[in-house]
Amino acid sequence: MSDQSPFRERGPLATDVALDVLDTAYVTVLGRMPYSSNATFLVDLSTDEEGDSVVAQGIYKPARGERPLWDFPNGLWKREVAAFELSDYLDWHLVPPTVERDGPLGAGSLQLFVPHHMEQHYLTLREDNRHRHAFERLCVFDIVSNNTDRKSGHCLLGTDGNIWAIDNGLSFHAEFKLRTVLWDYAGEPIPRDIIADVEQMLDEGPPESVTGDLDAFEVDAMLTRARAIVSSGCFPRDSSGRRWPWPLV
Repeated sequence: MSDQSPFRERGPLATDVALDVLDTAYVTVLGRMPYSSNATFLVDLSTDEEGDSVVAQGIYKPARGERPLWDFPNGLWKREVAAFELSDYLDWHLVPPTVERDGPLGAGSLQLFVPHHMEQHYLTLREDNRHRHAFERLCVFDIVSNNTDRKSGHCLLGTDGNIWAIDNGLSFHAEFKLRTVLWDYAGEPIPRDIIADVEQMLDEGPPESVTGDLDAFEVDAMLTRARAIVSSGCFPRDSSGRRWPWPLV
């Protein structure tokens, strides 16, 4: 590990391997991540209790470190897990593997840390057509999950070349609260394969891994948003001009 940076490079990890690491590895807290409103920690994940055999790093968000919000119930970390489960169910690979884990500071979410190009984010990447389809998926994902805080800096370009969406705790509210920077496709047709994936979720019903920690109103609202996407077939417009996060990055 570099003296200048606590972040470790690593090779690619298949989702099932990453989930096993997150579920079973020893967790060593390295320090708190800056600019986070809730307690968010970078951790090493190792195969030995001493922390010598590090196989990956993670982002740990303990429940006890959450700041209460007037408009969201407690337990935002559970929504981090639900967001991964939705991304995984849709087979979109947008949200890094995330699990519920009892860590050094108690129960919380543990997400695989993605080595990424820290100078890049949505607003620097949106004109690169190599990432268009991933961002189109993310746009629909955020509508279905009702993401209330999709800042540009929450969209990472991994060193694996993939787009990853982090900080998904403010999601799945029953009231429509979408705030996002991804408005570039407003009014354009949604690619058919994306529509088909949402249709499949509606036909099968979302799995318990997604809905288990949501209340009935939140699940019903999620399905309503999904139906609206399928019915419209187009990316929505922000007619109010107010559905933007702040700060943007």
